[in-house]
Amino acid sequence: MAAAEPARRRAAGSRGTGRERSEGSGRRAGKETAAWAMRSAAEQLTELLGRRPESVSALKPTDDGWEADVEVLELERIPETTSVMASYRVTLDKEGDLVAYERTRRYTRGQIDRRG
Repeated sequence: MAAAEPARRRAAGSRGTGRERSEGSGRRAGKETAAWAMRSAAEQLTELLGRRPESVSALKPTDDGWEADVEVLELERIPETTSVMASYRVTLDKEGDLVAYERTRRYTRGQIDRRG
């Protein structure tokens, strides 16, 4: 049953948005595949954390699938600029299933990165 669960989750969330991947479709890796990976990372992280991501700030293909950095609102405060945000590194396999995630950073929404 564990192997069927990820397939069911992917099928339920597709709604004709390009998430479907069939071996004989002739679809090449490209913009649709990156968008599919972004949606997959955000949706699955939502399931695990119980919070909707605000954005995907980075995405890159790897030999084993995809790696994404996802920004999540962790603690809402007033004013909004003092809300606590977190950046999560999400690892997906080639089928788009989340295999690992870790929080890499916490910061206030109004904070500017000084890295350069």
